[in-house]
Amino acid sequence: MALTSSSRSRSRHLDSLDTRQLLQNVPLCERTILNLEKRGQFPRRFTITSRLLAWDLNEVDAWIAEQQSAARLPGVPQAHPVPRSPSR
Repeated sequence: MALTSSSRSRSRHLDSLDTRQLLQNVPLCERTILNLEKRGQFPRRFTITSRLLAWDLNEVDAWIAEQQSAARLPGVPQAHPVPRSPSR
């Protein structure tokens, strides 16, 4: 999932994403992102102020593209939609 144009336009001047923007564009929870960062499997955050964290937009875009490419490799299980019962 690539970043949306609206989220890009809000952060284009900084080429960074704050936590809210990151969570809107990466379908993972904050704890999972932190764990991936600690293992070196997700772009590292940086501190803008004592209360504001950010991630490099280009690094996050590259990580998303990497995940999409890996998911298309042969032998990698693909997610299948879960059958849903009809609504009553």
